[in-house]
Amino acid sequence: MSDKGFKSPNANLETIGIKNYTTAYWNLTPAELTQHTLDKGMGRLTDTGALAVNTGKFTGRSPKDKFTVKDAITEHTVDWSDINIPISTEHFDQILKDITAYYAGKEIYVRDAYACADPKHRLNIRIVNETPWANLFCNDLFLRPTREEIESQEPDWIILQAPGFEANPEIHGTRQGNFTVVNFTKKMILIGGSAYTGEMKKGIFGVLNYILPHEKGVLSMHCSANEGKNGDVALFFGLSGTGKTTLSADPNRKLIGDDEHGWDQGSVFNFEGGCYAKCIDLTEEKEPQIYRAIKPGALVENVVFFEGTNKINFADASITENTRVAYPIDHIENAKIPSIGGNPKNIFFLTCDAYAILPPISKLNRGQAMYHFISGYTAKVAGTEVGVTEPQTTFSACFGRAFLPLHPTQYAELLGKKLDENPDVNVWLVNTGWSGGPYGVGSRTKLSYTRAMITAAMNGDLDNVAYETHPVFGVAFPTSCPGVPDEILNPRKTWADKEAYDKKAAELAQLFINNFEKYADKANAEILAAAPKVPENV
Repeated sequence: MSDKGFKSPNANLETIGIKNYTTAYWNLTPAELTQHTLDKGMGRLTDTGALAVNTGKFTGRSPKDKFTVKDAITEHTVDWSDINIPISTEHFDQILKDITAYYAGKEIYVRDAYACADPKHRLNIRIVNETPWANLFCNDLFLRPTREEIESQEPDWIILQAPGFEANPEIHGTRQGNFTVVNFTKKMILIGGSAYTGEMKKGIFGVLNYILPHEKGVLSMHCSANEGKNGDVALFFGLSGTGKTTLSADPNRKLIGDDEHGWDQGSVFNFEGGCYAKCIDLTEEKEPQIYRAIKPGALVENVVFFEGTNKINFADASITENTRVAYPIDHIENAKIPSIGGNPKNIFFLTCDAYAILPPISKLNRGQAMYHFISGYTAKVAGTEVGVTEPQTTFSACFGRAFLPLHPTQYAELLGKKLDENPDVNVWLVNTGWSGGPYGVGSRTKLSYTRAMITAAMNGDLDNVAYETHPVFGVAFPTSCPGVPDEILNPRKTWADKEAYDKKAAELAQLFINNFEKYADKANAEILAAAPKVPENV
């Protein structure tokens, strides 16, 4: 066994059972990891100098194969469900024994990193990877300690990632060969059978979604965050297709982070040190920051090249729609480093409402903020999937249910507490979807209008205008907004058939109510009172 690279004098892989490896490469630079990948024939360089790889069979996360060890710590705290699937301590121990034995006789790559830009909540991480490019991903996505910090850093959590190791369900208690297993007692994440790098990123996100709210009273959030020139912080929550990345990428504001944040009293802080952006149909015109971030040190996954070149064809989805690029946050020109801001001034819940029922912007009170936070509503648009002829509603609690170890109401109540402590925070529901009729009849709200409404909200231009109350959803929407035609602000007025609007509004309200039934028993009276009201005469 030999160790190369830079590591702490006290670092020893044998303490976690990893023995008889040939070489462990510690904390190599991005350039070194890129070269190792090329030398092993695992990737190729793009025309911009980024490293491109193929993640193999899995090009996305596998939620049905993520498990949490059920033990004394988690038994009565984790919200056991189809998202949080239990596995026994005995099965975890068997996987750990076998995955550490799997590293024997192999070259491995080790990285010391950390999560949480706020020093009060720093979580030190040590990652062991089977491939150099997975280690590059960890360099890009997690925060990067200094050489001096590495010398004294002890890991709080350990990730062991071995894509070539496949579990035996009969022995290891998994569903199939691939798995991600989280153990809150041993503070370890084991990943095998899948080379998709996002499993590591979201594994730590899930850990923080447990530790920070449960142990520290910090609200963990699946959102992007930016900061204006006056230090005002804005948060953007939204599921895929709602415009979260587009709307938070503002050349006039500093990017704190694009995906994972915590809200402590007095600070919003990024969990990560980089971005993991989708790059399907990417162009410099549409997403200049992401496009320009694809340079040496970045890792591009599952893309296709123009034939005979090393130039990426971003429109080609023949491998997957989920093409991705990972890069350090300092690849973004207007990134804020360190990635910390003050309390948020404005919070935006983004929804693509293909039913054209919700106002393009509305202001939420405390109860409504908690209710819509738990609901996490958007709609899949007809035509995006074979056989889909009508919009499909999608609800994802707290805009990220797949990553929540605790019950969604715990996050919502913590949000309510933060709003109590910071009464000047505004919460907005922004519909980036349809107006004038549902998909197929109306048209999608112009991006320029949505940007104008968000800018007006952040500038305080909506503080002293007249508001109306939506008769079904109860939210307050402005009757005027700079740069936006008055007639689109009231969604009912944009429909030619007002009775059709009323009927569709009642349908959407009922879908909200049906979705919320699974959370109602643990929701407080204020949250329940914010539910939409289905009219009896529709």
